[in-house]
Amino acid sequence: MGLPPIYRVKEFTVELTFGVCVLQDRALEYLRRLCNDPSASFRDGQWEAIDSIVNHQKRLLLVRRTGWGKSAVYFIAAKLLREKRFGPTLLISPLLALMRNQIEAATRVGVIAHTVNSTNSEEWKAIHEKLGQNQIDVLLISPERLANEDFLEKYLLPITDSIGLFVIDEAHCISDWGHDFRPDYRRIARILSILPDNVPVLSTTATANDRVVKDIQTQLGRKLEISRGSLVRASLKLQNVHLPEPAARMAWLSDHLEKIPGSGIIYTLTVRDSTRLAEWLSSQGMSAVAYNAGVPHEQRVQIEQDLLSNKVKAVVGTTALGMGYDKPDLGFVIHYQRPGSVIYYYQQVGRAGRAVESAYGILFSGKEDDDIVNYFIEHAFPPQMYVDQLLTVLSANEGLSRGQLQEAVNIPSGRIEHTLKYLLAEQPSPISKQNGKLYRTPVPYQLNKERIQEITKIRYHEQKVMQEYMKTEKCLMQFLAKELDDPNPKPCGNCSNCAGKPHFPLEYSDDKAIAALEFLKRSFIEIKPRKIWFKDAFPTYGFSGAIGDLMVGTGRCLCLWGDPAWGQMVKEGKQLRGSFDDALVEASVDLIRNRWKPSPFPMWVTCVPSQRQASLVPDFTQRVAKKLGLAYSDCVVKVREHEPQKLMQNSFHQARNLDGVFDITKGKVYNDPVLLIDDMIDSKWTFTVVAALLKQAGSGVVWPFALAMTSK
Repeated sequence: MGLPPIYRVKEFTVELTFGVCVLQDRALEYLRRLCNDPSASFRDGQWEAIDSIVNHQKRLLLVRRTGWGKSAVYFIAAKLLREKRFGPTLLISPLLALMRNQIEAATRVGVIAHTVNSTNSEEWKAIHEKLGQNQIDVLLISPERLANEDFLEKYLLPITDSIGLFVIDEAHCISDWGHDFRPDYRRIARILSILPDNVPVLSTTATANDRVVKDIQTQLGRKLEISRGSLVRASLKLQNVHLPEPAARMAWLSDHLEKIPGSGIIYTLTVRDSTRLAEWLSSQGMSAVAYNAGVPHEQRVQIEQDLLSNKVKAVVGTTALGMGYDKPDLGFVIHYQRPGSVIYYYQQVGRAGRAVESAYGILFSGKEDDDIVNYFIEHAFPPQMYVDQLLTVLSANEGLSRGQLQEAVNIPSGRIEHTLKYLLAEQPSPISKQNGKLYRTPVPYQLNKERIQEITKIRYHEQKVMQEYMKTEKCLMQFLAKELDDPNPKPCGNCSNCAGKPHFPLEYSDDKAIAALEFLKRSFIEIKPRKIWFKDAFPTYGFSGAIGDLMVGTGRCLCLWGDPAWGQMVKEGKQLRGSFDDALVEASVDLIRNRWKPSPFPMWVTCVPSQRQASLVPDFTQRVAKKLGLAYSDCVVKVREHEPQKLMQNSFHQARNLDGVFDITKGKVYNDPVLLIDDMIDSKWTFTVVAALLKQAGSGVVWPFALAMTSK
């Protein structure tokens, strides 16, 4: 494949057919189409950036405020380069939501843009053919796609000499000093090294301080020019609200959200809070929907469109709806919890107020914020122990799949994936990937502990700065801009501190707070059944392949371990009292009988025997059975001791640890639907195994119920 010689940047055979003034007029026409505004004009630095790319083939880093129009620069530049018969633009973009947003924007200036990602594999062949026929102006990919051998061979290598422009969006991700470092961004520097020297390169970000800019320069080359501007957003009206309890924040939103003009985004730090808060707002009669990694792809696309067309008041989202999502008239961004850094916060709150005179950025702070942020900080880099274990196992074997690695090391599967991704992005890398298997290379390797410690120290400092931001009495926007190394931070005049009064009252109604607390008590977690036995994990039971008829039913869990309301009560009962409070019995019975209503309804109850506290779960189960008016049977027995499940770190070890542990007393099994109770649930393997044994012994459908989920 590859383009005809006239398109090759390397040979540079194209003569300039546009004068600079004519080209600038064309660029302005495209800007107005992009903005859907016939009177739009270039912002300070926009045309200069386009000119340096199109006419001078520069390598440029744009550090400009959110909403400044960085995407306009690269789409207009791509269009002008195509008109001058250059090859396609390759755009590295970090999020699917951002890609979809960008493709829609590109069509407004007549740019033909396509993406190759995990959700559109049915389109890959057609895209490959169009690329070969020079029918694509911009190809968008995630940085992770650069790790795919098939993509490199079929898509990238054939067009290497003909790429017209290389764009790195959200370029702070290239630096591990940045707030959202992505290991696969490291591959970009290697790709750049094989491109012709005169291929223009544009990197964009709104959230790179001096330290990150310096690191980006080091990775992309000293020829990289920097274009920086003021980060102050005059249209944003910022306000901080300190409400430690979740119920208080929920009550505040119930009282005040509808009073905030327009539609917007409410950010949460966890998927669980995204889902639960959206449900609460919906229960209060508001149009709100959750957006997170657990929402199916098709549904996420629809949510994005509904927000763009103002069909919903609020999208309650995680960072899955973060960088670059462009809705010019977004009326507000609210943070349900405090982000871990000023950089994160500015990036997200900057989604609001891009094309309206004023918009609101409201930051809540809760008592759980530090615990959540600390977890993310502590898990940002793989520990040396995990690196050593994986490299040792790979050295002792000639190629292992990811499943085989899970068997070989007792490391959480997510941490295995995280560590492998980190190692594969190292240069030179101590491991390689070939035909789906991983191999150890001869490269000696140790983590750069000093750098990791320094970055971790910075992360904790950034958290401290956000704590100070919540308390400052000075201009909030100026505080943010100063922390981002804005060369000239000035008071905005619009934030609540500048105004001398809050934009919205700090008070909320007691009735709403009580209702919110009751809602939290009544919210539950669905326990979805496992469908496949882990290969080779059950030699004693002989379980393998699809679980099929032995599958446990879809169950319910009362709460998350340590959560407000029930989560704390479960924790106290298990760790301090040695028994569960009657209130937990009442709450469980209410959930089972009135809200879950499993059908067919269970006719008897049994439980998973406790590992260390022999009477804890049976006592609780018997009290639940009595309240439900159902028979209790102690038919599940433990026939051998095993290591605590909490010590088993991945799915294979969690499954293997239960092999041969339980047996069923058949004479105590009823041929009816049964409620199977345990206090804690994490991997779901205990429920999966015990339910299969119960069904083999003749029981009806098995409905699992747990008090608390302990997984992170």
